[in-house]
Amino acid sequence: MSEDRESNELLQQRRLKLQRLREKGVDPYPLRAECTHSAAEALWMLQQWKEKGEEGGPPQVVKVCGRMMSVRVMGKASFAHIADGSGRIQIYVRLADDGVDEETYDLFKRDLDIGDIIQTEGTLFFTSTGEPSLRANKLTLLAKSLRPLPEKWHGLKDVETRYRQRYLDLIVNEDARRVFILRSHIVAALRRFMDSRGFIEVETPVLQPVYGGAMARPFTTYYHALDQEVYLRIADELYLKRLIVGGLDRVYEICKDFRNEGVSSHHNPEFTMLEAYQAYADYHDMMALAEGALFSVAQEVLGTTQITYQGQEIDLTPPWRRLSMRDSILEQTAIDIYEAPTVDVLRRQVEERGLQVDPQPTRGMLVGEIFSEYVEPKLIQPTFIIDFPVEISPLAKKKRDNPDLVERFELFIGGLEMGNAFSELNDPIDQRERFLDHAKQREAGDEESHPMDEEYVRALEYGMPPTGGIGCGIDRMVMLFTDQSSIREVILFPHLRTRSAPS
Repeated sequence: MSEDRESNELLQQRRLKLQRLREKGVDPYPLRAECTHSAAEALWMLQQWKEKGEEGGPPQVVKVCGRMMSVRVMGKASFAHIADGSGRIQIYVRLADDGVDEETYDLFKRDLDIGDIIQTEGTLFFTSTGEPSLRANKLTLLAKSLRPLPEKWHGLKDVETRYRQRYLDLIVNEDARRVFILRSHIVAALRRFMDSRGFIEVETPVLQPVYGGAMARPFTTYYHALDQEVYLRIADELYLKRLIVGGLDRVYEICKDFRNEGVSSHHNPEFTMLEAYQAYADYHDMMALAEGALFSVAQEVLGTTQITYQGQEIDLTPPWRRLSMRDSILEQTAIDIYEAPTVDVLRRQVEERGLQVDPQPTRGMLVGEIFSEYVEPKLIQPTFIIDFPVEISPLAKKKRDNPDLVERFELFIGGLEMGNAFSELNDPIDQRERFLDHAKQREAGDEESHPMDEEYVRALEYGMPPTGGIGCGIDRMVMLFTDQSSIREVILFPHLRTRSAPS
């Protein structure tokens, strides 16, 4: 029998059961349910009873609601497991005076299926084999499942199906649920850390008349009421720094950003960022903030700062290594970028060493490409790569002792870029000149060059104090803390190419 035919027959069987239930006067989709205990709470209560040395189980009647994940029908006594958001518990369904009546037992055997959501009311006990269980006195159907769960309850293996039908992934794969529960805890712990440092959480526009704050291609849309083209933000930076100008000295935002770029194991076009800005600070202060934040979150959520990522042991204990971009490239490629003052000279050095990198129009961009290809994957222990070329850092302050470089760092852990930070450029004249330089690059065909933002320059002209700023990728932080190699494993609904809905 073909898989499609078998699936259609199972669907038909469940629809017939639904019809039979309605003919019996059973509402297969009641309005609400009373759940007195979660599965985890019921198990905890039973364990407490046992630890007191009491026999049997607590006399209290409990009502646990959840999805049936397995069933074993055995004559007049049957077993099933139901699962809710806290875990799963075995239920014991017996046709007896201390169990269920004949009508309920018949419904359980004939009309309930794996995947159905039910309420079980009864008392807790341990079976003869020692398994904590709930003895059912009453069963109530809460939602009839018309489609069978994939591979029964053994799990969903097809990666694309897991992403497209994440609800199935969460039902049958405990590891997936664990990742997204941890994600929620990570974000909450990060907020607590930032709040404890005196930062206030703010919200800035998603739709922007001028996109900026990063070098990326935006998504474009149209605002009909204003007859105006607008962009989904690629970063929060320029609006958050306006707030620094306005006197909000410590601000942060956890939000969605959007970049119209390729999809990979480390990139999704829609992603979550933490951006934070602190007045009277520089990039050294941002290093301390990043160290403290990841160290604190790991301690709170994982209970340790010694983690394993993709087989590599990583220690998050501060202080972390600081390494200049020049030294990191020299270490891995034997190229000294200080001895290659032009893009042509740098290209020759790349070719002489047989290195394979995509051609880039400027020296700064070629430096960045060499770094991404040959250095980034080697940065396993927490490392701040500092002092970037000015050409690829239009919003950062120049170093006092070398105007070709800026006070910028990127943070790497486990070969992942985790964050990007500057001593923020607050000289409006310098900022305008850099925007103009990028405008020339745009005219030459570089779509990711930063556009001119006159309103932002106007804000700087009112005076912005010395400021440190940082952006950290939440998705990659979750990847690190949950040991996931793909960003799609930590985003509930990652972007996929549209296809027809499954039958």
